[in-house]
Amino acid sequence: MKRKAYGRDAGLSMRMVGTTFMLGLLYVVFAVVLFQILSVGLVPMLLIVVGMALFQYFMSDKLALKASGAKIVSPEEAPALHQMVDRLCAMSDLPKPRVAVIDTDVPNAFATGRSPKHSAVAVTRGLWERLEPREVEGVIAHELSHIANRDVLIMTLASFFAMLAAILTRFGMYAGMFGGGRNRDSGPPVWLIVMAVSIITYALSFVLIRMISRYREFAADRGAAVMTGAPEYLMSALNKIASGIAAIPQRDLREVAGMNAFFIVPTNWRSSISELFATHPPLEKRIARLAEISRDMGKPVL
Repeated sequence: MKRKAYGRDAGLSMRMVGTTFMLGLLYVVFAVVLFQILSVGLVPMLLIVVGMALFQYFMSDKLALKASGAKIVSPEEAPALHQMVDRLCAMSDLPKPRVAVIDTDVPNAFATGRSPKHSAVAVTRGLWERLEPREVEGVIAHELSHIANRDVLIMTLASFFAMLAAILTRFGMYAGMFGGGRNRDSGPPVWLIVMAVSIITYALSFVLIRMISRYREFAADRGAAVMTGAPEYLMSALNKIASGIAAIPQRDLREVAGMNAFFIVPTNWRSSISELFATHPPLEKRIARLAEISRDMGKPVL
């Protein structure tokens, strides 16, 4: 089944365009307000921002792999895993991503990269050891769907905006506390204004990023189901990953918690946090949607 047979998710594409526009506009306003308050040079700050954006864009996959402790493996080192990726890429008409393995007992996987030609798929040792081959295939198909939909780039841009806001806020705090910006006697302290603007900006961007993050998981689940033609195996994989995470010591989970936004199942999936603030939709909702797709395909619901 070629990629054109299932295509990209139109709803996700619209949300990605909208989210990118809103995030960009939000941070342009944030930067303008900050520059106005602090009266700093626009050109030097613009050069710094552009430089950071380019670095994040071209290095995003390498940074994500390094942060997770993933190691790129050759076909000789992981022949079965490479064969699985080769087969799914051929079925979906995608260029083959780099394949990586994370040496942790936590069962999980993620995809990263700025485009299908510059991407990587990583699976953990715990995932490979706990799941059956067809279940692993469903997980990898899910990650390849992220790559095909290009939503990994949106998460990369979102992380860049968050990093940019943190840096500009710190700059503003120091400039305000050490004499930069408007006169302290003319109104509230500069650091207080910067802090208020930063909190508002972060809160709005947080909600925007979480909304696109949850939808992209539904889209990748659907893409994997159609790509493999066997949604029941992805359902089984999600259940096994979730139960496997529950059996992992908290110490080990904390070591990989920084990748939760990218993992197929976050390590804190059982948290009672409101769905509005979660990076992933509730597991039961994902299973229910896959079950519906399975029934539409005339497949069994495991």
